[in-house]
Amino acid sequence: MPTLEPVVAPCWCCAGEFAEVDLVRLGARPEAAICLDCARFVKRRAVARRDEHRRTPFGAVRGGVQRVRDRVISNGWHERGPLGAFLRRLDRFLP
Repeated sequence: MPTLEPVVAPCWCCAGEFAEVDLVRLGARPEAAICLDCARFVKRRAVARRDEHRRTPFGAVRGGVQRVRDRVISNGWHERGPLGAFLRRLDRFLP
C-alpha cells in the first residue's frame, strides 16, 4: 500500500517548509509561494505603505498600533511567558 507524503514547498519569504494547503501562491508568479504567517506580515506592510500615501484616521490608528508592536518586539516582551502568549494572541486581532 503506497503512502502518500504531503507535498511540501518552501516559503519564498522565510524559507520554511510547508504543506501546499498552508501556502499562498502569488498570482502571475505561481512558483513563488509564501506561508500564511508571512502573508499576514506582507499584508500589514502593504497597508502601512498605502497609509503613507493616504492619510486617514484609520491609518493613524494602524500606525499607532504598529509603533506599540515595534516597542513590544524591541523589548522582547512577546517572548516572556504568559505575558508573551497574551501579546502574541492579541496581535492576531490587531490591524
